[in-house]
Amino acid sequence: MRHLLLAPFMTWAGRLKYPTLFKLVAGLFVFTLLVPDGLPFVDEILLGLATLLLAKWKTRNQQPASAAGTPDKRAPIEGHATRR
Repeated sequence: MRHLLLAPFMTWAGRLKYPTLFKLVAGLFVFTLLVPDGLPFVDEILLGLATLLLAKWKTRNQQPASAAGTPDKRAPIEGHATRR
C-alpha cells in the first residue's frame, strides 16, 4: 500500500531539475523538523527525494555523450599499441 502512494510522487519528482528538487527537499526537511509526525510517509518522501537530488547532482556535472555519427572533439590518446 505504501508503494502505491509514493510511486506517483517519486515519478513526478524524478522529472524535476536540480534547483527545484533541492528546494523541495529543503522545504520537506524543515517541515519534518517542525512537525515530525504531522503527515505519514514524510520521512520516506524525504529520503527518496534526497536520493533523487544526489542522483541529479552527479549527472548535472557530467558532459553529455556525443551523438552517434558525430566526431568526438577530444584529442586522441598519444602513444602506440603493440600486440603480444
